[in-house]
Amino acid sequence: MEKILCYSLFLFQIHFLSHSSRANNNNNNYNKNKVPAIIVFGDSSVDSGNNNFIPTIAMSNFEPYGRDFPDGNSTGRFSNGKIAPDFISGAFGLRPIVPAYLDPSYNFANGVCFASVGTGFDNATSNVVDVIPLWKEIEYYKEYQRKLRAHLGEEKANEIFKEALYLVSIGTNDFLENYYTLPQRRCQFSEEIYHLGARKISLIGLPPMGCLPLERAINIMEFHSCVEEYNNVVLEFNGPSWLQLVDANAYDILLQIITQPTRFGFEVAQVGCCGTGRFEMSYLCDPKSPFTCSDANKYVFWDAFHPSEKTSQIVSNYLIEKYLAKFR
Repeated sequence: MEKILCYSLFLFQIHFLSHSSRANNNNNNYNKNKVPAIIVFGDSSVDSGNNNFIPTIAMSNFEPYGRDFPDGNSTGRFSNGKIAPDFISGAFGLRPIVPAYLDPSYNFANGVCFASVGTGFDNATSNVVDVIPLWKEIEYYKEYQRKLRAHLGEEKANEIFKEALYLVSIGTNDFLENYYTLPQRRCQFSEEIYHLGARKISLIGLPPMGCLPLERAINIMEFHSCVEEYNNVVLEFNGPSWLQLVDANAYDILLQIITQPTRFGFEVAQVGCCGTGRFEMSYLCDPKSPFTCSDANKYVFWDAFHPSEKTSQIVSNYLIEKYLAKFR
């Protein structure tokens, strides 16, 4: 039954995409106002700081995180600076950062992030470090809809929900827990936000998990090379999806960066910048560590699990080009 539902939604999206393409044929210059907001769901790959406001150990609102962010702020992003949604938002002419929903200091009319570090498609994944489960992210989205309708009026708010670009990046934390439920849960989640008004849904695929510094560090028997078994399973998961309106598979570009770092201006791809770069993330990224690199732009990864700001920008540029091509 679920496959039938996914297939039906896929047919609708093909119709919508064709209609959008025809509507833009007479305008070679992309109208940035066509996307009035960026709305983000997911995990640490896209969380802009929601975990700062909940009791959890999965946090990064301290140095050296954020040292290259504007004003050197540790915002809760698992990066030395900006992350992908920030770059994508700026490219669409919106604000240069996508704020965390739980941060009371921001207005969310042009974009909002519901993501939470450590969460996953499976509710059990979020329980490991007491973070926001995906179902709660959806509840926050419903709350956000009510607030925006009250602020802007029903018609204008509904237009924003319809035309907004929805970025969904999640699944890495589920990967080793219960992989085989992921495709099913991904479909269920996408259907749910579709019924809540989302139309431009970008499901960002999993990265080459076997090449993350943490996985390479424990792959002693193969001399710390990428774990190809993990990468193969990721490729299977990232295969054709009935629900992917926007082709946002970042796997290929990330693998190119990791295997050919000098081509993209990097010097180090095996380890992260923070600490020894093999195991450190979150509180293990000690600001006093003498091993933390001085220039994160030379590193593909910031910590043992997350990309540096420079990597995020390269990947974002790639995704932006893929997205814009659909609407030219």
